[in-house]
Amino acid sequence: MSDWPRIAVLHGGPSGERAVSLESGAAVLTALAGRGLDVVGIDADPRQIHQQLQESRAKLAFNVCHGTFGEDGILQACLEAEGIPYTGSGVLASALSMDKWRSKRLWEAAGLPVTRGILLRQGDAIPGTEDRSWPLFVKPNRAGSSLGVSRVDSAEALEPAIQAAFLLDEEILVEQGITGEEVTVGIVGGRALPPIAIRTSRPFYDYHAKYESTETRYLLPSGLPGPVEQRLQTLALQAFSEIGGRDWGRVDFLVDATGRPYLLEINSVPGMTSHSLVPMAARAAGQDLADLCLDILQATLGRTRHG
Repeated sequence: MSDWPRIAVLHGGPSGERAVSLESGAAVLTALAGRGLDVVGIDADPRQIHQQLQESRAKLAFNVCHGTFGEDGILQACLEAEGIPYTGSGVLASALSMDKWRSKRLWEAAGLPVTRGILLRQGDAIPGTEDRSWPLFVKPNRAGSSLGVSRVDSAEALEPAIQAAFLLDEEILVEQGITGEEVTVGIVGGRALPPIAIRTSRPFYDYHAKYESTETRYLLPSGLPGPVEQRLQTLALQAFSEIGGRDWGRVDFLVDATGRPYLLEINSVPGMTSHSLVPMAARAAGQDLADLCLDILQATLGRTRHG
């Protein structure tokens, strides 16, 4: 495929999601090389990224750096400064997608359904627990892969959960739990992929359930009624559009027992491992990983040629 420029696959990076990102990068490199593209892998180092990009001689970047640096707008700004087109959302949309609180305020203003919660900063008073319904979920505002997230089922467990979340971020969320099912919808090139329902035997879909457990079940088809699936796909595209997302991403929901969906968050650089959710949904739609990667690259090139 000689008409393609050299592509740098950016992976690794400094975040707590480094191990997953390295696996995503290896999968993307193998898929693209298998289709004859000229690809080079870069383990992205914030202190050396300029030199790494220069030495790679790449003219296009496929970003699968998850979490801090890779997904929060910083790496995107570095690529903008280098003049290298890259997959995924731009600086502002990437920063917003990592910021759970501010993205939810944006969705709420647009009339989209979100979970209720409050933002806490270091030194803020811990919210009262009188007349509060349980469970609550405590999470860092800007972290991925459920790192630092706790399910809290009693007043005694609230403060330790808050302190654990503050180890990862200076802002944290305390949110009302929704009894229901976690569902995710991938987006590629302006289309919503089939929803995936997630079942875990753990108290919630935490890091272990996502990356280590062999008991987590992914339902595809989701088993949800057709109108609920369609609603989720529509909401996913709306939520993605509201933050200015582009090329590809993944939108996570909770769906309660009545079928009402609640937006949780957006992943602007989803996993691309063998067990990741966007590749899983793409397979159900008839695409292998290489086809998926090429679709993402085509979306990137399409907007850069017409931008």
